[in-house]
This record gives sequence, C-alpha cells and structure tokens, in this order.
Amino acid sequence: MNLVQLQAHIRAVDTLDRPDPGYFHKLIEEVGELAEAIRQEKVGQPSLSELKGSIAEELVDVLYYVAALANLYQVDLSTSFDLKEQLNKIKYQR
Repeated sequence: MNLVQLQAHIRAVDTLDRPDPGYFHKLIEEVGELAEAIRQEKVGQPSLSELKGSIAEELVDVLYYVAALANLYQVDLSTSFDLKEQLNKIKYQR
C-alpha cells in the first residue's frame, strides 16, 4: 500500500469530517507508546500474536493518525513528500 492508497483507505473507514483535536492528541499518545516500545526494544516484524505493544504496531498507529490528520486538513502526503524531498535536495546538497 502506498501513501495515496493509505490516505484513501483511512478516508473510507474513518469518516470524521471536521478538524478534531482528538486526532492530534491520539497521535501524541501513540508517539509515547512508540517511545515505550523502542525503550523495551520490541524490534523486528512480529507475527499477529506478537504485534501488541511492538514497535511495528506503534509505528502503524502513528502513521494512521498522521494520515487521518492529512485527510482532515486536505493534505496529499505523497505530493507533500515529493515537494519536501525537492527542498531537502537543495538544503542538504543531495
């Protein structure tokens, strides 16, 4: 699944149609849970039975809320990523 598909999927299953500070708060909460999983070194690609509390699970949760926020604020993450890469090439002379 690419970023365009991810945003479309989240748009289809999560139908909140107005900016909601709850999404941002959930993102911050998930970043905290990611920090805890990293601290506990829950590395690697887990199986379904090992997913809960892993770095993999928390990264997906963070990605979900980033995409949900992008949808709410009408930001195309794929286009924005490409634009940011162009700026970074100039900034970091890559």
